Amino acid sequence: MTRLADYAANDQSSLGRRFPEEAPKYRSEFQRDRDRIIHSGAFRRLEYKTQVFVNHEGDMFRTRLTHSIEVAQIGRSIARILKLNEELVETISLAHDLGHTPFGHAGQDALNACMKDYGGFEHNLQSLRVVDELEERYADFPGLNLTYESREGILKHCSPMKARELGDIGHRFLNKEQPGLEAQIVNLADEIAYNNHDVDDGLRAGLISLDQLCEIRLFADQYDEVKRRYPELTDRRLIHEVIRRMINVLVVDLIDHTRQQIDIINPQSIDEVRTQATKLAGFSQEMQAMNLELKQFLRQHLYRHYRVHRMSAKASRIISALFNAFMDDIGLLPQDYQQSAKDYEKQQAELGRARAVADYIAGMTDRYAITEYGRIFDPVELT
Repeated sequence: MTRLADYAANDQSSLGRRFPEEAPKYRSEFQRDRDRIIHSGAFRRLEYKTQVFVNHEGDMFRTRLTHSIEVAQIGRSIARILKLNEELVETISLAHDLGHTPFGHAGQDALNACMKDYGGFEHNLQSLRVVDELEERYADFPGLNLTYESREGILKHCSPMKARELGDIGHRFLNKEQPGLEAQIVNLADEIAYNNHDVDDGLRAGLISLDQLCEIRLFADQYDEVKRRYPELTDRRLIHEVIRRMINVLVVDLIDHTRQQIDIINPQSIDEVRTQATKLAGFSQEMQAMNLELKQFLRQHLYRHYRVHRMSAKASRIISALFNAFMDDIGLLPQDYQQSAKDYEKQQAELGRARAVADYIAGMTDRYAITEYGRIFDPVELT
């Protein structure tokens, strides 16, 4: 492993775990975190959760699992060059979407609407809840008992009201502090991965076209270069070549600009990174503008495409119907979730019941949510 910079996270000076444990013998603390995530049930379920296209619509589209792996690959490449902690970057990358609902952002929006009178729902907070509370694997503690640094990276944003409920992990939102550079890098690697791979999936699905994308500078610059160098290249190879070059120019710009910021500030520790007024990791102003143009294009032409919207509308109806059914009758929940709902209800009344229902729904895969909907509402489905 590359020698870490002074400003990198180091497991030897980690702020520790919620529940003390003996140090691992042959792994670092962050390797242990990563391994616990990979073996978790929530991580396995990401294989069947929507990125943009519902999982059963096609085997070649990205899922939350493949997306998380792609984020980890991009993040680790950046971390190595900047002499950051690759193991922590990988850990945060693999964990950042553990709390996502079925059906992607449509599912999150629907569940948030259902929970509006009960504190709302946000997948980022739910990811932290998964690793802190909901995974049931270990005898000595709830959740996965990850290090502070991993948990800090998972919680990308949080309102002050929510932050007050989270103890030490919420302090930086109240104190206007930044996360470590590893967490900052994952946030940007996430953006690079989903923007570029949504372009790929959108083209594959026929929802956006090359002609439309050639109006977007970030795409057009690479497309023109590829066509100049390889005029006979076929469509699939052409698209892959363009997208990999788009990812590369974004990554190179991110590394170069972040290095400049680090050189200016010259932080001597991760704590000095945290106390900066703004994040050190980022794109140059020009690249930020081009990236924003691509994001706005995808929002308008892909995420709001009528075929995506139709599935989003179905997803919203499924999530809302399941939530209302379970709130009306917790006897419809599986036995362990019934018990959780009763336990939470004793502590927080109806809010507790709602949180247990939200936990159950958020943990579903796309296919399982559709199956549960059929079991509850289809009179022919009796089991």
